[in-house]
Amino acid sequence: MHRGKGMKFVGDSRVSTERKPNVPKDYSEYPGKTEAFWPNFLLKEWMVGAVFLVGYLCLTIAHPSPLERIADPTDTGYIPLPDWYFLFLYQLLKYTYASGPYTIIGAMVIPGLAFGGLLLAPFIDRGPQRRPSKRPLATAFMLLAISSIFYLTWESVVNHDWEAAKAQGQIVAEAEFDKESDGYKVYQDQGCVNCHGDNLQGGAAAPALVDSGLDPEKIADIAKNGQATMPAGMFKGTDEELKQLSEFISELKSK
Repeated sequence: MHRGKGMKFVGDSRVSTERKPNVPKDYSEYPGKTEAFWPNFLLKEWMVGAVFLVGYLCLTIAHPSPLERIADPTDTGYIPLPDWYFLFLYQLLKYTYASGPYTIIGAMVIPGLAFGGLLLAPFIDRGPQRRPSKRPLATAFMLLAISSIFYLTWESVVNHDWEAAKAQGQIVAEAEFDKESDGYKVYQDQGCVNCHGDNLQGGAAAPALVDSGLDPEKIADIAKNGQATMPAGMFKGTDEELKQLSEFISELKSK
């Protein structure tokens, strides 16, 4: 008898020496109630995921994300607005106790306590029950969080000036002009840049000055006497500077 003949060596006596084919179990005893994870269930999951992914891609192509004009640091009238999922935090910073000298409270303390409470909820209430009525602490934390987010988001939406927000971010026509010209220097010196922007593209409360269609006399009259949201007396320069400014604006044409 040769050494080892007829003997099988395994690392663990509980490991079967016979290789069995990797086939799903027979679930015929439970028709319609369960199925094999691979490949039946996983294939269905992939197919559903693919359908939703293709649908989402089609939506992004059909309705592209709206873009605003290039950010202008000289536009002091621009009011930034966060995406919809941060509107509740944006609204929180409007309240007296969470803004101004108390911004740190609205930006970090209150959100930190809220999200910290949600994170600690599973450790505070460790009951095995699944009914909400049997989990009072966890249910209370979740309802408070959801109601707060919904309320603050709603307040932010209904109280925001959406027309002004749309106007301040519109992509407007640009003009080519010499920033070393006398008219543009007067434009800067008189503070027009604060409302109408560095490139005269306008802002939240001021219109664009490119392609205005106004003659120099009308522009000079508006600069001195005001119009709409622009008060009278804003221009404090000389008559010669007023002439340079009005002629410079009237000649601005888009590219």
